[in-house]
Amino acid sequence: MSVKQDLFQSPDYYLVDELFTEEHKLIRDAVRTYVKKEISPIIEEYAQKAEFPQQIVQQMGELGCFGPTVPVEYGGGGLDYISYGLMMQELERGDSGVRSTASVQGSLVMYPIYAYGNEEQRKKYLPKLASGEWLGCFGLTEPNHGSDPSSMLTNIKDAGDHVILNGAKMWISNAPYSQVAVVWAKDEEGIVRGVIVERGMEGFSTPTTHGKWSLRASATGELVFDNVKVPKENILPNVKGLKGPLGCLTKARYGIAWGVLGAAMDCYDTALRYSKQRIQFDKPIAAFQLQQKKLAEMITEITKAQLLNWRLGVLMSEGRATPQQVSMAKRNSCEIATNICRDARQMLGGMGITGEYSIMRHMMNLESVITYEGTHDIHLLITGMDVTGFNAFK
Repeated sequence: MSVKQDLFQSPDYYLVDELFTEEHKLIRDAVRTYVKKEISPIIEEYAQKAEFPQQIVQQMGELGCFGPTVPVEYGGGGLDYISYGLMMQELERGDSGVRSTASVQGSLVMYPIYAYGNEEQRKKYLPKLASGEWLGCFGLTEPNHGSDPSSMLTNIKDAGDHVILNGAKMWISNAPYSQVAVVWAKDEEGIVRGVIVERGMEGFSTPTTHGKWSLRASATGELVFDNVKVPKENILPNVKGLKGPLGCLTKARYGIAWGVLGAAMDCYDTALRYSKQRIQFDKPIAAFQLQQKKLAEMITEITKAQLLNWRLGVLMSEGRATPQQVSMAKRNSCEIATNICRDARQMLGGMGITGEYSIMRHMMNLESVITYEGTHDIHLLITGMDVTGFNAFK
């Protein structure tokens, strides 16, 4: 397959760059350069083959994309949430599957071990996860329990110095290649607990999920627990109940809000460049009103999302953001990215469905992102409950 040159130029209609520090911009540019050099030349081929590019794990570890907000003493970057957001934006500009790998590692594996674990657990797992030596995954969703995790069936039973873990999780990013899984299970009192399960524990397997038309360059699998003996020192001591996994999801959703904006920017940038070069009826299609309408709406929505994400990043760094605010940004970014993707595909006509351009791959990927870490409708109801005070889930 011919390697297309990555000509991406980031849109910034409202000079949002002026809101970022020099460090923010250096971090963003380092990840942007990495994506242009290591991701763009290979990603189409991996997606076509539905293969996970395993080399990116080590690469992203070296670049500092895993757990950038985790303190330096545990191998993290000790950075603020705007830095983290910008990293996710640039990674997803390359591919949603690449950003998913980083999101899961940082927000869903490293964060709970840091926030809910003890010092021994932090020192044992975090440096190896931060460096990319180990890959991790997060087990919450079950075959019959997605949006309603409180009904989970996966459980642990006390057996002296260890617990016995039984159950299954599905749609788990990174699962087939993970050394570590942070798994949520109910104890004998029905209370949700977090346990760290390690590759090689007897009865623990991670079958790969095949046949996906979305996130094809990302590894997805199941987690199956058949009487797995887990030492009690692998239980996360500092959290009980659903607030554990939900706290992780808030962090992941924040990263997604920035990430999918990267996909939207890539589609807009591709459509804008194409429309200036594609001649029909003796002029570039960019000169036609309907194409200008599409582009004008795209850049408007991108600009609004940039400002929403920036403000949310400030609130996150100050420890003032609510989960409901994060839900709004995740839902908004997913919606605008999906719409921008579809309009961009139309502007490219038949070329829009080929692997020569990134748009169709983004479009397929976004169908997963709009669903995972809380579906589009669930996020709408989270906002609805927040503004009305009525719970539509019950």
